[in-house]
Amino acid sequence: MAGVEVTGWDPAALPSLTGRRILVTGGNVGLGYFACEQLAAAGASVVLASRSRDRAGRAISAIRALHPDADVSFQLLDLADLSSVRTAAAAVAAGPPLAGLLANAGVVGSPERRSTADGFELQLGTNHLGHYALIAALLPALSAAGTRIVHLGSISHRWARLTPSSLQPSSYRNASAYATSKLAVMAFGFELARRLELTGSAATSVVAHPGLALGMLTPARPGLDVHRPAAAWRKRLMEPVAQGKDHGAWPLVRATADAGIANGAYCGPDGWFQLKGLPTVVPAEPRARESNAASRLIDLSADLTGIRLRF
Repeated sequence: MAGVEVTGWDPAALPSLTGRRILVTGGNVGLGYFACEQLAAAGASVVLASRSRDRAGRAISAIRALHPDADVSFQLLDLADLSSVRTAAAAVAAGPPLAGLLANAGVVGSPERRSTADGFELQLGTNHLGHYALIAALLPALSAAGTRIVHLGSISHRWARLTPSSLQPSSYRNASAYATSKLAVMAFGFELARRLELTGSAATSVVAHPGLALGMLTPARPGLDVHRPAAAWRKRLMEPVAQGKDHGAWPLVRATADAGIANGAYCGPDGWFQLKGLPTVVPAEPRARESNAASRLIDLSADLTGIRLRF
């Protein structure tokens, strides 16, 4: 499964996704935008979920400027507010079935502790709890439709542990909070895959990560904040070990669109240290697949959000 290399992927030649409805959270910027752009170019009916109607509108315009026939719609969703998550889940469930759900949105760093609308630490609350709540609320519909659920992991999970003190720490440390949130995302994704298989669900759960994807190496898109200007020397320094967010989106898109990626797999770049390269199946740290820790995480997530997984 996750330890077997899967080859034969050409990011420039996605299979036709015509007729497949795919929800992408945080699709207005960064990795999420490029995932939407690539999926729409392949014919998918993309639902771009964002907390900002204005930024989402600009992203949709950018996609249609490149692909005039792109089928892209907007769904209001603020993952840092559980009332918004519930409303969005109800709206999505009322629409056509989802072929894919790319849980991409997230907060990358916060120098000071900030809280979601429900009082959770912002990075864990958005990156994990918001997506947990969305997936849990939609799970009956996702199972019925055989949806591919993709969770956005990170190489930072290598430096985190899932413990009661890391999930609800007495003091705040930015880097630790981010790494813990990403390990939580991955542990949930892998445990969800196991439970989907055990219950005979037609849905599948896969984790993917972008490697080291930087704005300075990302192509510009009119009206969007996806490119970061940088000195030429800095780009030359980073190019051997990093890639743009357009290429960073490849593992996310492959995990969403390629039926050959198995339930429970982990997708990432095939290069050194998984920092850049073509998308393939890569190894995750064993702690990300530790079922007991993941089960405790899911119990905590259900208690905090008030939404339980129902298969």
